[in-house]
Amino acid sequence: MEKKATRDGFGEEIVTLGKEDERIYVVDADIGKSCKTTTFAEQLPQQHVNVGIAEQNAAGVAAGLATCGKIPFVVTYAVFGSLRMAEMIRQEICYTNLNVKIACSHGGLTPANDGASHQAIEDMGVLRTIPNMTVIMPADYYSAKKLVRAAAKYDGPVYLRFTRDAVPLIYDENTEFVIGKAHQLRDGGDVAILANGDTVCLALQAAEELQKKGTAARVIDVHTIKPLDVEAVQRAVNDIGKIVTVEDHNVLNGLGSAVCEVVAEMGRGKVKRIGVQDQFGESAPYEVLMAKNGITVENIIAQAENLLA
Repeated sequence: MEKKATRDGFGEEIVTLGKEDERIYVVDADIGKSCKTTTFAEQLPQQHVNVGIAEQNAAGVAAGLATCGKIPFVVTYAVFGSLRMAEMIRQEICYTNLNVKIACSHGGLTPANDGASHQAIEDMGVLRTIPNMTVIMPADYYSAKKLVRAAAKYDGPVYLRFTRDAVPLIYDENTEFVIGKAHQLRDGGDVAILANGDTVCLALQAAEELQKKGTAARVIDVHTIKPLDVEAVQRAVNDIGKIVTVEDHNVLNGLGSAVCEVVAEMGRGKVKRIGVQDQFGESAPYEVLMAKNGITVENIIAQAENLLA
């Protein structure tokens, strides 16, 4: 099974976009090597700004560029691009509804051995509560490329979250994506598994194992958690009524919470949430951290069977 990190998809696509449109800028915070923007800096130096280790300043610079008609991408680690920049995102980017993109690598537990300080488990939840913000996490290399391109064309603030580690390829270069429209990968009438980012491959593996046991699982890649594809969630409730959500993010205020908000307003359906169990990470291998939080194929199967019991 071929694997590529979603940050690699971003790094390649942003160069292509920059060459196509001179309004595309990258505002780096001195970690371009990790965030895959060194090629952009080398090939498009006039569209590149490195503000140093000063993420809050990066947000302000990007806001200024946006007022001049540019399309800036602030690029850093997810924990810094969401939490350290939170006030600037709210006041300078979202309140003014400026066309700024925040493209962050190292989302969720993928920083692994770097420890809790570098693992962004709260980022999507924090940013989805800010008006005007769009929040996206691609599931693989190809969807990252397509959703980065869609974000560049979208008018308004967008947060894009990428993995550090390589993840299995799910799509190909011909698959198209629309911001705010979830992508159904498998159909089934017994249980629905809604996942995003690096957990979509786990959802697919779980669905294959469930199929062997006679359980048909619908698998949906909810790459955009804001705006959430409410219709896709409503269909899952109406057609099936049993949902498992899976995410590499705190179970509070992420994908699972967003889905539960829709389900609660419908007044029916059951949801089991799988994700980081409201605890900080540690310095450990990625798979160990995921397992410690129950973000595994085995737990997805167990939660699905629990709903069906």
